Amino acid sequence: MSLLKRLNEKNVTISSTSSKQQQRKETIRPKENELKVSLRNHLITELKNHNNLDEEQQLQLLNKEAMEFLNENGERLTFEAKKTLVEDVANELTGYGPITPLLNDPSVSEVMVNGPDEIYVEKSGRLIKTPSYFRDDDHILQVIEKIVAPLGRRIDESSPMVDARLPDGSRVNAIIPPLALNGPTITIRKFPTDRLQVEDLIRFGTLSRAMAQFLQGCVKARLNVFISGGTGSGKTTLLNVLSSFIPTDERIITIEDAAELQLSQDHVISLETRPPNIEGRGAITIRDLVRNSLRMRPDRIIIGEVRSAEALDMLQAMNTGHDGSLATGHANSPRDMIARLETMVLMAGMDLPVRAIREQIAGAIDLIIQQTRLKDGSRKITHVTEVVGMEGETITLQDIFSFKQTGTNEDGKIEGKFVSTGIRPRAAEILENYGIDVPKDWFAEEW
Repeated sequence: MSLLKRLNEKNVTISSTSSKQQQRKETIRPKENELKVSLRNHLITELKNHNNLDEEQQLQLLNKEAMEFLNENGERLTFEAKKTLVEDVANELTGYGPITPLLNDPSVSEVMVNGPDEIYVEKSGRLIKTPSYFRDDDHILQVIEKIVAPLGRRIDESSPMVDARLPDGSRVNAIIPPLALNGPTITIRKFPTDRLQVEDLIRFGTLSRAMAQFLQGCVKARLNVFISGGTGSGKTTLLNVLSSFIPTDERIITIEDAAELQLSQDHVISLETRPPNIEGRGAITIRDLVRNSLRMRPDRIIIGEVRSAEALDMLQAMNTGHDGSLATGHANSPRDMIARLETMVLMAGMDLPVRAIREQIAGAIDLIIQQTRLKDGSRKITHVTEVVGMEGETITLQDIFSFKQTGTNEDGKIEGKFVSTGIRPRAAEILENYGIDVPKDWFAEEW
């Protein structure tokens, strides 16, 4: 959608600030704030007079007209003040307001807006408060609307929560009053512009080379892999990396709430859920998409996150010939993930005995990878666990690799090493049947 069209659809007006926000620097210089309003209105008029320009030409026009306007009307401003003013107005017209520079900063991995006065970012696993701010609640709502409108989604009092994505694939969650007491709240999980490869994860210390080679073999050998972890632990990033091991001649179907997976293969079909309309109808859930995907002749099914009744359909798909499926879920350990899957299957409303559910899980999932975000902000695979089968009423698990913490250095960074439990997994035989070499030293204890 062009910049001019967006401006015509929603003409954003600059509103007055609250008493709390009047303590900011801009209230010390009301003339500059008035100049900002005038500059913005002038630029909108110029864009309407040049409605045949593409987006790059519009940006050039904005910079040219803005500097000419300020040279005539902002003679008391310094060059740096003019430059800052132009950037602020340009960010509002062409980007997402004051968070635009944060989204463009490659060192920022997450942006969190906790109301107009509090904008935090995550850098290197640490939360940092920025000096940026929004004018008021309406200003944040305008940015949220700008994000969700192109996706056909909405946010208002009747639907005060929304999941969306930016054009680059970054994940966005927004929640507004009356649910959010601090004001409209935005959480943006950024995706790196350069898609991470397995070598990057090895370099970051997320896993060891032997673990990476073993996981690559498991994906190629069509084992069903489940990635478990907490919020922000890097599950989706790991899912992207594992998906890159899928052969290019296979048909892949991805199912997500907000499409964010970035697969490199050519034959990829991306499915995305749909929220209910204003009448509360028309919602399409992940469970609906999982069922439909089975009729689409998939070689692989990848589910962005399993959080509800779709767990039953996923397990049934894995148990009925759709090998090599990948999925993620929230849990603190592989054993907790098993328990959560049992609970999610029960949410489907089927009156199934617990033993039947556990047999479904044991027969469907081959491997659970536990991804954890440690206290120092680093992300590591702490367990690679094989689902062995049933022993009585219990699902039997065995760890193949794990991360062993040895201490903390002077900078507060956690130190440790990846170790093998010394157990040769049952999956090794499957890998060898696929012609994948399985060196003995992968499973040598304390390699």
